[in-house]
Amino acid sequence: MITRLFSAALRGVDAVEVEVEVNGREAEKPTHILVGLPDAAVRESTMRVLSALSSSALKGAHSHTINLAPADLKKEGPSFDLPIALAMAACGMEVAFPQEEEYCIVGELSLDGSVRPVKGALSIAIEAKRQGRTRLLVPAANAAEAAIADGVQVFPITHLNEAFRFLTGEQEIKPYVLDRQAFFNSQRSYQVDFEDVKGQAHVKRALEVAVAGGHNLLMVGPPGTGKSMLAKRIPTIMPDMSEDEAIETTKIHSIAGLLDTKNSFLTTRPFRAPHHTISDAGLLGGGSNPGPGEISLAHNGVLFLDELPEFRRSTLEVLRQPLEDGEVTITRAAGSLCFPSRCVVVAALNPCPCGFFGDPRRDCRCSPRQVENYRQRISGPLLDRIDLHVEVPLVEYKELSAAVTGEKSTPIRERVIRAREVQAQRFTKQEGLLVNAAMPARQVREHCQLDAESSRLLEQAMEQLNFSGRAHDRILKVARTLADLAGEEHIGAPQIMEAIQYRSLDRRLAFS
Repeated sequence: MITRLFSAALRGVDAVEVEVEVNGREAEKPTHILVGLPDAAVRESTMRVLSALSSSALKGAHSHTINLAPADLKKEGPSFDLPIALAMAACGMEVAFPQEEEYCIVGELSLDGSVRPVKGALSIAIEAKRQGRTRLLVPAANAAEAAIADGVQVFPITHLNEAFRFLTGEQEIKPYVLDRQAFFNSQRSYQVDFEDVKGQAHVKRALEVAVAGGHNLLMVGPPGTGKSMLAKRIPTIMPDMSEDEAIETTKIHSIAGLLDTKNSFLTTRPFRAPHHTISDAGLLGGGSNPGPGEISLAHNGVLFLDELPEFRRSTLEVLRQPLEDGEVTITRAAGSLCFPSRCVVVAALNPCPCGFFGDPRRDCRCSPRQVENYRQRISGPLLDRIDLHVEVPLVEYKELSAAVTGEKSTPIRERVIRAREVQAQRFTKQEGLLVNAAMPARQVREHCQLDAESSRLLEQAMEQLNFSGRAHDRILKVARTLADLAGEEHIGAPQIMEAIQYRSLDRRLAFS
């Protein structure tokens, strides 16, 4: 007897439908053959499934041939345990599942038949809907995540026996119901606020500009000046994620296995701060079974790189192309995978190894050679891709002890939203273009035209400070964002001057 069920395999941030075929037959010597390009975790499923069937008072045939189609797609992970077990039980007990074409089934099995959660439930639900499957059987722990996909009934499963009885019509399971809008709105909250930051008004201004235009930013200052504190509060001034952005971000975190029953859906902007010992694959993505890296986990949010020169230079260099393209492409012999990586990159560094180079109060203990070596850990091409450079000085005691709090995140976010709305109207005809920082050269020429005075100021800066061609375009993009924040239709001299100020570290830190 042959039984066929449908499941799904993950490929990048998406899922691909997989057909699970089981041929059960009687034989003198039991054999269980699994084909269809399975990895080690899938090959081991046979032993888990046989134990789960025995523990669930279900039985399979003496011998099975299990095929996972399409045969040229690599199958990874234990999510095929549940459909394989159900198909084997159907063959062994000679029963048919009514309406089997409507179901997509995923789940990992324990030896006692209980169902464990899997990665990528949201991507699987979206693929099931795309394939016309109207019902989805998932582990109970994945039900809330899968129910985010509209148009598919999600049935939470806790045990193999329960799933078998449900498919045969002997037991009823109510579909999981999720009030998407109420759930979406209830999760939008942050535990931090910009009012906690004393002083540093010019740094807050730079952060506002960075978020308004989607620009990358570099903070330079001695230890204890609040660089990390400021970075952690950047998501609080970013516009709320749309439902599409939240689903896209949740898919990435689900595939990485970072969701749980309490955090099954991301509605706040992600903030990722990897340690400087991270590997290339950890930051960019990859591995034997390619998965998203930190830059993709920060998609639609913030990637914070503290102590930037302490990262391996090779690790930083792999960021150059994703910063330009907004996506990571990982190529293997079997094919290429793309992971989105549109995020605001915020970096922080000390001016020297001890942190006090140029400090008027404390002496620097570093030799000129040490300072030079420290600064040369960051390449010029990488620095060119960071739009804004801002110095973060020590805060005076009077500001720290003052009872007056700083400006709250809410009014800053409102200004950012207004600037983003201007950009959305500007780029209506350019699909996928949302912020000024992502403008290609043609759009820069169209939307960043200068008058005579502004052009003269920029020309002087280019000649005196030796800015690169890429830095020239970055200045224009930042100036365009400054004009949007000011409600100006055209870029003026004040915007050009402020944008040039944010490139002053090119010369001062001598990263050339």
